[in-house]
Amino acid sequence: MEDWKDRLKAEYAQTKERYEKLKAYNNKKEVEANLIGDRIMKQEDYYSNRLLARQQEIMADYLKVLELRAELAHIEL
Repeated sequence: MEDWKDRLKAEYAQTKERYEKLKAYNNKKEVEANLIGDRIMKQEDYYSNRLLARQQEIMADYLKVLELRAELAHIEL
């Protein structure tokens, strides 16, 4: 019966790790974009960067949901 709690912990840990890697990548890309702001970015790079930023937002929302579920079930993540 406690398997779901273990799965929630594992899901949270895996998602958190992926989120942090994506966040670091997106931060690096943002800094690069600001450093070369006078150059025009290719349209496909712009859309790719926007999609990755949106993915990061969605992952953050999902982590929040997992945190709330854990809080309600008294699970320490």
